[in-house]
Amino acid sequence: MSEVRLDKERSAAFMANMTGIMNGGALALMCSIGHKTGLFDTMAGMAPATSSEIADAAGLDERYVREWLAAMTAGEIVDHDPPAGTYVLPAEHSGLLTRAAGPLNLTTYCQYVSLLGQVEDEVVDAFRNGGGVPYERYPQFQTLMAESSGQRLSQALIPQVVPLLPGGAERLDTGIDVADIGCGSGRALNLLASTYPRSRFTGFDIARGALDQARADAEAAGNTNVEFVERDAAQLGEDARFDLATSFDAVHDQAHPDAMIAGIFAALRPGGAYLCVEPKASSHLHENLDLPMAPMMYTISTMHCMTVSLAYGGQGLGTAWGEQLAVEKLGNAGFVEIEVTGIKADRANHYLLATKPGGDRPHHGRTT
Repeated sequence: MSEVRLDKERSAAFMANMTGIMNGGALALMCSIGHKTGLFDTMAGMAPATSSEIADAAGLDERYVREWLAAMTAGEIVDHDPPAGTYVLPAEHSGLLTRAAGPLNLTTYCQYVSLLGQVEDEVVDAFRNGGGVPYERYPQFQTLMAESSGQRLSQALIPQVVPLLPGGAERLDTGIDVADIGCGSGRALNLLASTYPRSRFTGFDIARGALDQARADAEAAGNTNVEFVERDAAQLGEDARFDLATSFDAVHDQAHPDAMIAGIFAALRPGGAYLCVEPKASSHLHENLDLPMAPMMYTISTMHCMTVSLAYGGQGLGTAWGEQLAVEKLGNAGFVEIEVTGIKADRANHYLLATKPGGDRPHHGRTT
């Protein structure tokens, strides 16, 4: 057996890479805590302060805050002045760490680390025995998705997404029938319903708790033009009822995505349009390697999106199923005029627009 000659420089570089991975994972957990406790929000704009002053301002226990600040300092997230014993969150950092940052708040995504870690042993078992981890094992996932998508939609849905739609805001002002499949807690539909009272909106989802929240929010907003229906996305059972259908990050983790897309096609009237929002990726691994969040995307896929689908005997598309396969599946369902576009406020997703043949098709708007 021949002796293997190791490239010492490559080995040293890999050790540094692995050390960065371990530190990054640990810091992601600490950043998640900083988000949940409001520490980043408290420190944003705050003058250099001691751990006691920061803890008092945040209403938290000083000893925990002091240890958290040590991790933040070691991770070069917070600046520390040893002689003064003070800490400060640089303005250049707070713009990516606080709730005021909206869709740019990266700490929202740090929460996935601890959330997905809760099912690690079950995913390991699926590696060995096949199958997957069912949706009900992720009781907090809907809440996290609502938070991350809510940050994006609250700022971008009306000014950037609506102009993409056939006929844009004018058609919604006139009054059309709209369905959102996989609506979750209904953030998108309730915002649309409030903005366009002459249109009628229906949300479909299987998550009862999320639908209860959606209905409560609709009542609080006085939205009488929206309803939320508990139904499997793969079994819509609607026939030519809607002028527009949307889905936001809802196709790739379905057990039967082809049935979902076919159901959406059937639910649309001739000339109706479907806006399918899915993670911005290629269907080919090598074309995704330069994406800034590629490791995170494939990890979330392994730990949630893919395994949930496989748990129900599904296709297991995965998060990075990509625009090529998405276009193919839309075409196979009968959709035409398929366009892949995007919006400025959401660099993480593709916005696919597709039309059902027939009828009078309004012009597709444009935004990039």
